[in-house]
Amino acid sequence: MGALATMKTGTIQVPGAKLYYEVRGSGPVLLFMPGGPADATTFRKMEDDLARDYTVVTYDPRTYSHSQLETPVEDDRMVEVFADDVHRLVAHLGGEKVSIFASSGGANIALELARQHSDQIDTLIAHEPPCPDFVPDTDRVRAEMVGVCDTCAKEGMWPAMQKFMKLVGVEGGSPPEADHEPTPEELEAQAMMQKNFEYFFGRYIANIARYRPDLEALKACSCRIVPAVGTTSKGQLAREGGLGLARALGTDAAVFPGGHGGFDEAPTEFAARLREVLEG
Repeated sequence: MGALATMKTGTIQVPGAKLYYEVRGSGPVLLFMPGGPADATTFRKMEDDLARDYTVVTYDPRTYSHSQLETPVEDDRMVEVFADDVHRLVAHLGGEKVSIFASSGGANIALELARQHSDQIDTLIAHEPPCPDFVPDTDRVRAEMVGVCDTCAKEGMWPAMQKFMKLVGVEGGSPPEADHEPTPEELEAQAMMQKNFEYFFGRYIANIARYRPDLEALKACSCRIVPAVGTTSKGQLAREGGLGLARALGTDAAVFPGGHGGFDEAPTEFAARLREVLEG
């Protein structure tokens, strides 16, 4: 294994928030957009590998982890606001066209970024977007995604999590139990993740569900949009979203190793496949 890439961190002021981001490597910019409650650490297992050929950029979306929220996000504009944040981050990085790998809800947001600012993007890989418009029984799925947030408000986060996992086709489990006394660093990380999950189950899922991508605008985008799915996520909601996006755009979905989180399950193989798709 090669030497670890040097990481640089920074922040950028955007309307109503301050975004935290990380940069590794050199070469063409490859920006990763996390989904759900995830943050800049989501793609950590692949970053040094890819940093040999790319300037790898990761970030914490507003409301999450190290990013600081200054003004509450309006629910009906969340996707647009999150997309605008990435537009501003790309401009801050120098304004050159970037390649983007966007995961899960981050892929929904990336489609809005492409609609607004396709001139900033070379290739966008939208990996398993959980978008009701792209799956069978759209109205039911949208209502159930909104219902997850309703459950969180009425019953709490754990019942909402169980409802969500059933909806997306992933087996649930039991609340985790600590096997040791947490360190101060672990307590800080746990508090950060707790905040992330509170926003995810409280508001994010419903806002992602209500977003309606503009397909005609996406078809007219100047950038290359590549829908993507995992090999082992068959039958899951997000995989159906990736396949549905491919059908809507009249193209084939790129297949990546593993499931919805294949970049964490098989990072070496996933990074190799990512290079293949980017080189297209």
